[in-house]
Amino acid sequence: MSTKDFVEKDYYKVLGVPKDATEAEIKKAYRKLAREFHPDANKGDVSAEERFKEISEANDILGDAKKRKEYDEARALFGNGGFRPGPGGAGGSFNFDLGDLFGGTQQGGGQAGGFGGGLGDVFGGLFNRGAGPGTGTRTQPRRGQDIESEVTLSFTEAVDGATVPLRMSSQAPCKACSGTGDKNGTPRVCPTCVGTGQVSRGSGGGFSLTDPCADCKGRGLIAETPCDVCKGSGRARSSRTMQVRIPAGVSNGQRIRLRGKGAPGERGGPAGDLYVVVHVDSHPVFGRKDDNLTVTVPVTFAEAALGADVKVPTLNGPSVTLKLPPGTPNGRTMRARGKGAVRKDGTRGDLLVTVEVAVPTELSDKAREALEMYREATESEDPRSALFESAKGA
Repeated sequence: MSTKDFVEKDYYKVLGVPKDATEAEIKKAYRKLAREFHPDANKGDVSAEERFKEISEANDILGDAKKRKEYDEARALFGNGGFRPGPGGAGGSFNFDLGDLFGGTQQGGGQAGGFGGGLGDVFGGLFNRGAGPGTGTRTQPRRGQDIESEVTLSFTEAVDGATVPLRMSSQAPCKACSGTGDKNGTPRVCPTCVGTGQVSRGSGGGFSLTDPCADCKGRGLIAETPCDVCKGSGRARSSRTMQVRIPAGVSNGQRIRLRGKGAPGERGGPAGDLYVVVHVDSHPVFGRKDDNLTVTVPVTFAEAALGADVKVPTLNGPSVTLKLPPGTPNGRTMRARGKGAVRKDGTRGDLLVTVEVAVPTELSDKAREALEMYREATESEDPRSALFESAKGA
């Protein structure tokens, strides 16, 4: 992003907060918008994805006290390519000396300096300018790329957590040339940007804005003899296997962010992040609902009608006994506390047990005789009488 784009963007408007918003208000606004426009909640929606990027960019600036201060000061100075009018307005009597502001010709015939004092520090850090006079040239560190990978876990691994190997490919410093981009390891400083990786362009009002150098592509270095492997870029495809810990209680489709586990940075820059999308296989017995596990347990008609103590299996643990009260209806759900999935705080959810009355397909003579006797004993009862009365009254 160019300097001009930076100062012209209204990050407060992006997050919908006032310019005097507190840190807590900014964080609250960001979280609300991030949930609404997150790509996982808006699959295939390009506009939502762009909005999410814009929101993240605004939070990156306003959520950091130092960056926010620099941003506010730059916005206060710039306006449509130049400085905004002072207290006297465009035609007022307020005067100031740009030499005083940025360190012009010094009194006594001294040489003109670069950005000086506090504002020089602000612009130097904000716009990533090259080193000042007398300090030589330097190239800017570059953050490594983010990497996205996928992993498939069994139902049990997702509930209890697991450490899995991930083989990843990403851009890393080229081993053939030690990241220099030059076959002989002796690249030269880019003459266009003088090693800064950036070039200035005029924007009116006597100011210049910086953009990545097109000749060296922001590296600040040019290979005299380009490396055969990386073709002078200093970066090459690298594969590595990493042991990644997936936390307990992860759900199907969840996207996990591991900071600093992505591609290595360049010239001392930080590594990128690793995003892991988790897929969870189904289980033949158990299901899952948020932090709770679910299971359907068949019971006999006699157990449901008369009540009984019923054993219920748990995931990777001993069975539990649930007490069915007499007259338990088909489809009733009971709860075994603490037998579910692991929550973020380390506690466990519950096991939700749904009762299903099993109807036998074959009967012994003794069982048939007993059911015939039961039918005769309940012949006067009609469980559908209320149904027909309600139908007539509707």
